[in-house]
Amino acid sequence: MIKKDAVILNFSRNELIDENALVAVLNSGKVSKYITDFPNDLMVKQSNVIAIPHLGASTNEAEDNCAVMVSTQLREFLLNGAIQHSVNFPSTFLERSTPYRLTIVNQNVPNVIGQVTSVIANAGVNISEMVNKSREDIAYTIIDLDQDLDQQVVDQLLNIEGVVRVRQLPPYDLN
Repeated sequence: MIKKDAVILNFSRNELIDENALVAVLNSGKVSKYITDFPNDLMVKQSNVIAIPHLGASTNEAEDNCAVMVSTQLREFLLNGAIQHSVNFPSTFLERSTPYRLTIVNQNVPNVIGQVTSVIANAGVNISEMVNKSREDIAYTIIDLDQDLDQQVVDQLLNIEGVVRVRQLPPYDLN
């Protein structure tokens, strides 16, 4: 009942296809192409089969790789403040340049970063490097400092309107 020159797409399961019947209709011209991400030796040999990689995420190997990726990304966040592949924060990374690092979550509104840098400068602390990224209403900043901040300075940062969270990471040995 299928139209002549039909194309069959199978991205579900290889077992859905009767391979011998498929080869017969491919050779007869009734079906012009078979496109699948489940190629096997029989199908790969057919000139009118297009085999593409299967990118399944439910395999044991994929789940293991995801677990490794998540734990690596969580470690990077805890040690360095880096964010990658978050659904609600911007991806943000800064190569460590000093042992002292500060991260700030704030509303994505004008002048928050200006106020943050002013508080740090007024405390006599130099900003070595920084990166600020935003995603919709939220912004995330990583700042490398030449020295640790006193708790009083951290409290001043927390009191800036629009600042949601300030995290001073433990000093990091760059060696």
